[in-house]
Amino acid sequence: MPIPDYQSCMLPFLQALADSAEHRIRDVEEALAQQFGLTAAERSQLLPSGRQAIFTNRVGWARTYLKKAALVEATRRGVFKITLRGQQVLASGQQHIDVRFLDQFPEFLAFKAASRSEGERTVDGPAADEPEAGATPEEQIESAHQGLRRQLADELIQRVLGCSPAFFEQLVIELLVAMGYGGSRADAAQRIGRSGDGGIDGIIKEDKLGLD
Repeated sequence: MPIPDYQSCMLPFLQALADSAEHRIRDVEEALAQQFGLTAAERSQLLPSGRQAIFTNRVGWARTYLKKAALVEATRRGVFKITLRGQQVLASGQQHIDVRFLDQFPEFLAFKAASRSEGERTVDGPAADEPEAGATPEEQIESAHQGLRRQLADELIQRVLGCSPAFFEQLVIELLVAMGYGGSRADAAQRIGRSGDGGIDGIIKEDKLGLD
């Protein structure tokens, strides 16, 4: 099954704290993974940055939004419990919790206003990928970043294709030096690229010390 979005995690997260006891975030994440029936492979899927699992990120944002709405509170690092307001929400029989529902709480509105004033926004236009529905703010930022990288790569390729063969030969040498081959550009590489060169466009040393 697809990994649930962070808004779909909000109510299950709150329900996991319904006993009013303290719970570690890692235990809540484990309980939610089992509730959603996620496989080990699904739980191990990473954000484009590769720094965090997608499901962990979404559970974390669900926790953050619930905390900003004062439905849960942190008792110490990595440990949370439900608040009186959170208990009242569960007692009301609420079937779904999302950002629109949280907008009724002044603390959450203040959090959103502060985020906007600090410049938190998504990127629109052709350079940005369309974010997945229910994507967390971090996922939206990474999606926009990946879109910008692809657009830049396309523009670079088009510019390279429009340059002369001599420029391309020099570009290859510059790239290899930037990747760590040889020492300085003067020491590590030289462009040959002339008629009668036998097809050799350049010479570069394999190692930074210039031994090979």
